[in-house]
Amino acid sequence: MEKLSENALRILQERYLLKGKDGSFQESPEEMFRRVAHAIAKAETKWGGEEESKSWEASFFEMMSNLYFLPNSPTLMNAGTGRGQLSACFVLPVEDSLEGIFETLKQAALVHQNGGGTGFNFSRLRPAGDRLNTYGGFASGPISFIKLYDFATEQVKQGGRRRGANMGILNVNHPDILEFIKLRVNGKPLQNFNLSVGITDDFMEAVLLDKEWDLMHPNSGRAIRTVGARLIWEEILNNAWESGNPGLIFLDTINRSNPIIQLGKIQATNPCGEVPLMDYESCNLGSINLSKFVKEKELDWGLLSETVHKAVRFLDNVIEVNNYPSSNIEQATKGNRKIGLGVMGWAEMLIQLETPYDSEEAEDMAKNIMKFIQEESFLASSKLAEERGNFDNWNKSVYYPDQKMRNATRTSIAPTGTISILANTSSSIEPLFGLAFQRRKVLNGQNLTSINDFFIKKLKEKGLFFQEILDLISIDGSCLKIKELPDKFKSVFKTALEIDPKWHLKHQIAFQQFTENAVSKTVNLPSSAGLEDISEIYKLAWEWKAKGITVFRNDTGREQVLYKGIKEICNV
Repeated sequence: MEKLSENALRILQERYLLKGKDGSFQESPEEMFRRVAHAIAKAETKWGGEEESKSWEASFFEMMSNLYFLPNSPTLMNAGTGRGQLSACFVLPVEDSLEGIFETLKQAALVHQNGGGTGFNFSRLRPAGDRLNTYGGFASGPISFIKLYDFATEQVKQGGRRRGANMGILNVNHPDILEFIKLRVNGKPLQNFNLSVGITDDFMEAVLLDKEWDLMHPNSGRAIRTVGARLIWEEILNNAWESGNPGLIFLDTINRSNPIIQLGKIQATNPCGEVPLMDYESCNLGSINLSKFVKEKELDWGLLSETVHKAVRFLDNVIEVNNYPSSNIEQATKGNRKIGLGVMGWAEMLIQLETPYDSEEAEDMAKNIMKFIQEESFLASSKLAEERGNFDNWNKSVYYPDQKMRNATRTSIAPTGTISILANTSSSIEPLFGLAFQRRKVLNGQNLTSINDFFIKKLKEKGLFFQEILDLISIDGSCLKIKELPDKFKSVFKTALEIDPKWHLKHQIAFQQFTENAVSKTVNLPSSAGLEDISEIYKLAWEWKAKGITVFRNDTGREQVLYKGIKEICNV
């Protein structure tokens, strides 16, 4: 088993390892991986015998304990414990009735209680002030119910260990869109929601041509007022500049690649935007740690292929052994069997290969690696379909009638916030945030500090390891101003805010080209960035066929988790 970092052990002890009523630990990290491997391999008995189940249990344990692959947090927390909800991502419908609104709120609370996150599109709700026919009176509108959902989420901890997360979407033609855009800035900020505007191609074209834009009543479909498209656009930019919200979800782009469009259009995503889902669908995620696949400055394609096939099987098994919060969620999930296999450790893989993040070489590498993962996951799911059968709605999908397929979607790039700490690697496809940095208030208000291991390793390899260098990077997390380091060395260790925002977006698009679901990626901006910078990134994201886009301007005074530098002298 791979040795775990100090931060990984702290996270495991706080959130993942089983504890007795007195708070004492009931398992070690190795026992946690064995618990999960055993629970997930139990699905094998549906198609094979006990010996096959034991064989896959050993294989799954090796894959996780070597940190080649880790599943999403609810699987690590709950598998084999009796709390069987193993999915991270859910989308629930919000119908335009009091009964429907509160039924969804109840289901969301059950999802959050067991470690999942939820996405909602509130566009079916009539606008604030709309007259209610049944009893007279007036509708309170989607904004009031988003605040209600946020309050309820605050009261329910995920798995008893952390608060839930939500994505709130309102389509750009909803009459309350301007109030929605300002929701994270006006008054008390929402604590448990990411917000995104549901964007259409028609709206983007209206912005470019400076045209008027109709705001439509969601029930009657009639225009109830008209505003300038650029007025809405400018409000989006102003609030994204101020708070990072709202992001954009490009609904037409998402539905052009929807493999089961016959069942209806996708209107929402999970909390971080990487999994577009239909009503009541859930999805199981897992990520391959790319930093583990570099051997002698070459990528081990054979090991990567083997890991992709194992991971697809693991995630399909999760669907079988999962416990679902409701029968409609179970039916929708098993109907399409969506999984989301992604990556983490991308920045550290590039560092090992001495390739700058902001280079065409890195962009091409991203395309090649994700294309390989996509093709191998396609083969793995097709092979599973031969063994186990196609997903239930296969005959309504783009794969029918010629291509057998077990899972309607297979790949997705998640943010991997916590599991990348467990794997002691860089998160998702993000560049390093800092060579030395802090995660603030992540463990009951405590901070986690880190100095990048590969930076230290490369210093030693090049004969550049001096305490004075570590002292300098501990201040602001950067090595660019350290004169003793060669320029080529420094170019490999540029951090997120030292990389032009367009390169952030180029990496997102490179991975998106070969990802069936979507890519969760933050385009980090310096505090000096202006509205035009955000406008350019948002427009390019649409033109380059991203499925969503999020920006965050550093040091805005708003709450953030990551800070460069650790503000103390480190002895390594």
